[in-house]
Amino acid sequence: MSDNNPFGGSFGNSGGQYATTVQYGGGAEPQKPAAGAAPAGDVIKDTTTAAFAADVIQESRRQPVLVDFWAPWCGPCKQLTPQLEKAVRAAGGKVKLVKMNIDDHPSIAGQLGIQSIPAVIAFKDGQPVDGFMGAIPESQIAQFIDKVGGKGNGAPDVTEALAAAAEARTAGDVQTAADIYDAVLEQAPETIEAIAGLGELLFEAGDVEGAEAMLARAPEAKADAPPLAALRARMTLAAQASELGNPAEFERRLAENPGDHQARFDLAMVQNARGERHAAADNLLAIIKADRGWNEDGARAQLLRFFEAWGMTDEATLAARRKLSSLLFS
Repeated sequence: MSDNNPFGGSFGNSGGQYATTVQYGGGAEPQKPAAGAAPAGDVIKDTTTAAFAADVIQESRRQPVLVDFWAPWCGPCKQLTPQLEKAVRAAGGKVKLVKMNIDDHPSIAGQLGIQSIPAVIAFKDGQPVDGFMGAIPESQIAQFIDKVGGKGNGAPDVTEALAAAAEARTAGDVQTAADIYDAVLEQAPETIEAIAGLGELLFEAGDVEGAEAMLARAPEAKADAPPLAALRARMTLAAQASELGNPAEFERRLAENPGDHQARFDLAMVQNARGERHAAADNLLAIIKADRGWNEDGARAQLLRFFEAWGMTDEATLAARRKLSSLLFS
């Protein structure tokens, strides 16, 4: 590792255990087609509601499939789709791209909780596993394809730094994660993922004002980027949950009447505020399973808000989305 590596070395007390080769700068080497890969012309197609199961669910059991939800009136879609097609072709068959016009075929997007477009969801083994929203840069599209279909050589180094921060957070080393985010922002102040990551750490530590200050650092043009929108949604949900009252009361009501959907809904809100995401999702899924129409499909609508707050790649989001997909498509 070079001495001028802005992200290398030790962070906090980690001793460099998270990312000992993280660097910043440099470009990606051209990707070579994967062995036995499908011809580029065969990796992109349009689909319909009727063909979705074959084109996406079944095909994803053979290789990863990206689904691009778009519409003719969507300006950012017109920006993203050509870049997405270019990146998929450049990947040499590591992934397939399936495009779905939500104007002509709205039901799949609605059932999967797609609330804004463009949105790209990656499927593997018949299940949604990852995704992003909005027209992201070509470099990030390439990184996403590498993540889903297998990483190539020379990925942009800031990605490794962000991955190291995520690993530190998973290990409970909050200080290390904060140090990495700080280092990223020193070199690249407009890195949305680092702004959002540090904001999340502040919010989780109870520093709401600090989290709001981090959100204010984002460039105006990127203020609505998905990671920042997710943090705002999370903060809003926490504020709402704080007004609901004692969760023990909701648990008592459910013990007396498991069909008390309002008590289960309110308990889910409190559980989410506590960070008990899987439990919160399971309670909303229980309502959906028991009575899809309750409160005008309110449980599913709230679950989609959770997804937005948690982020599309959060473990709880992915697990709950799979369960929701099973409920809707079974």
